[in-house]
Amino acid sequence: MAEANVRGVTINYEVIGAQGPWIALTPGSRRSYAELLPIANQLAQGGFRILLHDRRNCGASDVAFDASASEYEIWADDLYELSQQLGALPLYVGGSSAGARLAMLFALRHPGALCGLLLWRVTGGQHAAQSLAETYYGAFVKAARKGGMAAVAATEHFSECIKARPANDAKIRAMNVDTFVHVMEVWQDHFIRAANMPMIGATEEQLRAMTAPVCVIAGNDVIHMPATARKLASLVPGCELHEDVVSKRGDNALLEEWDRNEWKAAEPRMLKIFRDFIARRN
Repeated sequence: MAEANVRGVTINYEVIGAQGPWIALTPGSRRSYAELLPIANQLAQGGFRILLHDRRNCGASDVAFDASASEYEIWADDLYELSQQLGALPLYVGGSSAGARLAMLFALRHPGALCGLLLWRVTGGQHAAQSLAETYYGAFVKAARKGGMAAVAATEHFSECIKARPANDAKIRAMNVDTFVHVMEVWQDHFIRAANMPMIGATEEQLRAMTAPVCVIAGNDVIHMPATARKLASLVPGCELHEDVVSKRGDNALLEEWDRNEWKAAEPRMLKIFRDFIARRN
């Protein structure tokens, strides 16, 4: 593990592999990059360099709250700056769920730095936007209003951030409650307003205008609907869609939550898809 100062925020990262094309991968939700280590190690053995990092407010990186843009736009710009510092540009960018949103925003905001996208479990639709907006932002607004920043520090997510980086405790507790609530509400509003987009974070016009190669592996639950992956693939020119990596389910028979064991078992297939996708472009 290593650290870098990225736009004034300390970011925890790791590079796996010593040569070959660069790939940056990011997990879903606000989880640590640790869950992607098995995939990263396998890709590195195949001749790639993998950049993993904890986004701000995730894992062992700094907490930092900024209302100047959506959270996933800020994450995308952080990854661009980190990749630039490491001499890793241009690179492939990929991720799952929230990591896929980061990857898509990277593509839209920094197209010249991108080789292609590797996406799985993409998120879209009214249910996903409303549900995740509450989980990611609304719940913390409620905690702050009820118990101040001490209550925010005690939430499951931020207590994990403090455990991974103890200095985060003082940063959270020192923040003004009203300022924190404002940032959460701005980020929540960005998320809710994206409910009618084909994929949270990208409009139809933006997707139709993309020129980078894109590979998408569809999900099979109500947050990561296969219909979202199909819509994305129909809009992005030349997008490569895989709908049979995990069990294929009808739109009326989707899982309520993604099955971690099923996705873990699917990793060998995912790796082959991504390797073949990149090989055809290098």
